[in-house]
Amino acid sequence: MLNAETKVSTSKIPFTRKGLKSAPKITPKGVLLTIVLLVVLIIQVYPILWVILSSFKTIEEFQTKNPFSLPEALNFQNYINVLKNSHITIYLFNSFIVLIGVLFFLLVLSSMAAFAIEKLRFKYNKKVMAFFLFGIMVPIQISLIPLFQIYSKIGLLNTYISIILPQVGFGLPMAIYLFTAFYKNIPNEMLEAAVMDGCSIIRLFFSIIIPMSKNVIVTVATLFGVFTWNDFIFGFTFISNPDMYTVTLGLRDFVGNYGLTDWGQTFTAITLTVAPTYILYFFLSKHIISGMAAGAVKS
Repeated sequence: MLNAETKVSTSKIPFTRKGLKSAPKITPKGVLLTIVLLVVLIIQVYPILWVILSSFKTIEEFQTKNPFSLPEALNFQNYINVLKNSHITIYLFNSFIVLIGVLFFLLVLSSMAAFAIEKLRFKYNKKVMAFFLFGIMVPIQISLIPLFQIYSKIGLLNTYISIILPQVGFGLPMAIYLFTAFYKNIPNEMLEAAVMDGCSIIRLFFSIIIPMSKNVIVTVATLFGVFTWNDFIFGFTFISNPDMYTVTLGLRDFVGNYGLTDWGQTFTAITLTVAPTYILYFFLSKHIISGMAAGAVKS
């Protein structure tokens, strides 16, 4: 009888290939860390959810109910009014044009510059890299007045170029740094073998380097894509024509005279503004993490 009870009790103990499976230990430190992470998560996520839910509220709900209450129903009238009665589609189009221009020039220039600095060894490659990295320390604000004067004299105000050029210039140092950190992990022997087989430098870059750089390209594109999409300071400084407004400048249209605001349409416009960045990051998060960690550990 004793043997049978012992057999039953021991059969319930979970085993693994390495032996007994120990139950996870609950420690005060682990509980505290979990609570802190939950609080941080709530602080980060709640404002986003609140803005999205508020976009479905009517004017009466804002006037008569607690602003933090849930909407009574999913009212899409705010979205219909914003898309029909405002210029947000024009603002979104302008933002997409600026975004494509910034990412195109930034990716092409930074990837080529980083490849030349890291793999095409020349006499002053370290000094050139230090020159680009010095640009990280230059604040954007000190360039606004000189750029405004230059653009005013050569007629670039109220153009896409006036917003694209400064964002490419200020984004190059960090983009070159990310590409250079990734290129360090590519073995030089592989590139030398390709050159010995008759591969030109241009073909080497486009046929070998670029296909291997998918993660870092996605990382740089997403990182600076979000910065470009959310930019306000360059657009506010160099754009005064409403037809050239980007989406961040266009949000000011929803503030009426004397500060009167239709909060339902305002939150709807904000939701339409931030939705592309969140959707983009949701689908590309794995590539972004891989690209950011690519230069952290050398293989």
